[in-house]
Amino acid sequence: QVQLVESGGGQVQPGGSLRLSCAASGFAFSNYAMSWYRQAPGKERELVAQISSIAGATYYTDVVKGRFTISRDNAKMVVYLQMNSLKPEDTAVYSCSCYIQRVDYWGQGTQVTVSP
Repeated sequence: QVQLVESGGGQVQPGGSLRLSCAASGFAFSNYAMSWYRQAPGKERELVAQISSIAGATYYTDVVKGRFTISRDNAKMVVYLQMNSLKPEDTAVYSCSCYIQRVDYWGQGTQVTVSP
């Protein structure tokens, strides 16, 4: 079955960096776009970044452009989110997701906290 397992979250000071990983299994990873979402307390979940399957085309929400980089390793079946110049407003639970045959799959999420 499809499984997505995130790791790499934690607490970091403003201006710091973190790299999130999402290990996928149970499907043909290289055939599907992968996404990172986040949800802060009291806010709706938002799409942060997305990467296409083969060509690696990327999308970023405006507030993370120039600071975050999404990438993937199809051989390892992992998608990454490199987050630099982190701000307190980046604090959220970050989850990876994929859409396969009309079904959205989600990982359990990893907490990112940016505070002094």
